[in-house]
Amino acid sequence: MVFLRNALALALAAMLAACGGGVKYRPVSDVPVRIGPSYKIRGTTYTPAAQPGYDMLGYATWYGSESGNQVANGERFRPGWFTAAHKTLPLPSYVEVTALDTGRRILVRVNDRGPYGDQTRILDLSKGAAELLGVRARGKAAVRVRVVEPSEKDRAALRKGKRARELPPVSARALTSLQDQFSRGVGQR
Repeated sequence: MVFLRNALALALAAMLAACGGGVKYRPVSDVPVRIGPSYKIRGTTYTPAAQPGYDMLGYATWYGSESGNQVANGERFRPGWFTAAHKTLPLPSYVEVTALDTGRRILVRVNDRGPYGDQTRILDLSKGAAELLGVRARGKAAVRVRVVEPSEKDRAALRKGKRARELPPVSARALTSLQDQFSRGVGQR
């Protein structure tokens, strides 16, 4: 009887796993690009829009305990991938993120919405992206985020969870300028 009950439980678990818990994930793709309607979180309205010239200074945080959850564009969240969440950029978008303490730069694919709360937080990085940028240990880091159009090779790598080509750090002069702008006030450049 115990054997039969265990076999039935295993069969039921296998059937549920095959169903994916009822969640239908969108395949990782760059099309269609989704802008979406305005939405409200904690009393603040956010209006997604195409922003090809987006270039902001602010703080990035990271998230990673939501493994397997569905992100805003319908894909499955994978914490080790090089992705990010942004409040209003089209999904997906590609951004270059520069750590303002080191000048290190990485490319990430924006496929989720957030961060919410503190308005100086402009990006939530996946755990993998935060580690690659060298900001995971701090939890919150000053960054520059700008929309870019990476090569198809870099896009393909990011869609597969691989890192894009390594970018050289910004020059010392450019980094000093960014740090000065940041210290004068976090916000749009």
